[in-house]
Amino acid sequence: MFTGIVEELGEITATGETCLSIRGPVVTSDAAFGDSISVNGVCLTVTALDGDVFTADVMAETYRRSVLGDLHPGDKVNLERAATLTTRLGGHIVQGHVDGVGHIIKREPAAEWEEVTFRLPPGLAKYAVEKGSVTIDGTSLTVAAIEGDELTVGLIPTTLDSTVLGIKQVGDPVHIETDVTAKHIEKLLQSRESAR
Repeated sequence: MFTGIVEELGEITATGETCLSIRGPVVTSDAAFGDSISVNGVCLTVTALDGDVFTADVMAETYRRSVLGDLHPGDKVNLERAATLTTRLGGHIVQGHVDGVGHIIKREPAAEWEEVTFRLPPGLAKYAVEKGSVTIDGTSLTVAAIEGDELTVGLIPTTLDSTVLGIKQVGDPVHIETDVTAKHIEKLLQSRESAR
């Protein structure tokens, strides 16, 4: 489990058909074999450590459901270590299980922040509500507006400076994870209806 508070911008150092290697001095400072690290919102397991670089195996299913396979050495990624029982929950409960890939469709800079609008993949808009939480590339954000399959968030300077959302452009893909609570409620209601 994660909180969606990105700890650092890491850098891809190597890619392969079944693994990624990523430089991240903060997340590797106390990492061990088997630890979970969120990479652009995707929960990966540490399989090797070499100084400030960790390697994680990536299953074919993960590559199919994400854009991790499009990363190249030198690309920046959001990194966050798994939460502990004493972690401050500064964001919201994030599983690191990406629901789909969305795209940036608009960026509107303002004096002190920026509004960014994303097109959600089919079927995800129903899980987003205004002032609710959404995870985009592993970053916990508040939904400013939702209209059809378009979701808008506001990014403060800290988020723009310390996450990949500050460097991504219109047309770029992003990982979307909706609030797990909404999905559980939907499942419970469906079960209730089918039991009648």
